Amino acid sequence: MEKVIKCLCGNNVQFNYEEEVDLDKDPQILESILNGSFMSHTCPTCKKLHKPEFKIVVTWNSKFLQMQVIPELDRGEFYLNKKDITSIETIIGFPEMADRIAVIKDGLEPVVIETIKSLILAKSEDDYPDNDINVWYYCSGPSGIEFHLEGIREDEVAVMIIPHNLYINTLEDFKKHPKSSKYTTLRIRSYLSVQNLLRPDVLK
Repeated sequence: MEKVIKCLCGNNVQFNYEEEVDLDKDPQILESILNGSFMSHTCPTCKKLHKPEFKIVVTWNSKFLQMQVIPELDRGEFYLNKKDITSIETIIGFPEMADRIAVIKDGLEPVVIETIKSLILAKSEDDYPDNDINVWYYCSGPSGIEFHLEGIREDEVAVMIIPHNLYINTLEDFKKHPKSSKYTTLRIRSYLSVQNLLRPDVLK
């Protein structure tokens, strides 16, 4: 697929991309998604870095993952369209795609990670009520599960490490009570995300 984007310098930047990507067949794509360089392109005229988002399907059969990724600009359309766009999982925006793939790569349950994000956001909103804060999964290590918070301070990322036992306890609770509202409210049709709790009333 070919797309052309108009750069601020006036130059037309051409993008060539695959509408479906297979992470098992091309590990370089997996690495580019995780490091944030996926589909990035530099304008040959002014050297501005462009990171556009296009609708794609990501398959990772070895991890039992298939999902449709739609651009962040289409978020409102997804919420207002009461019919599912797809029968497979939906992800909105490339940053959230990278987040979900990192979670799957580390063998964690997405519902539990999104639940923990909701707890972090609730605490952050109490401490910083005037800030728009985003929480992203980063990694799981010996000391715990690391999340990055954007929006607490301008141009800074805060790091929060959650103990593994919180993840384990939440996972056990989810398995026992999967229809609890604290889990079901994280999903709207094919889309699972803490962002569903943050959408404005006009998109409900």
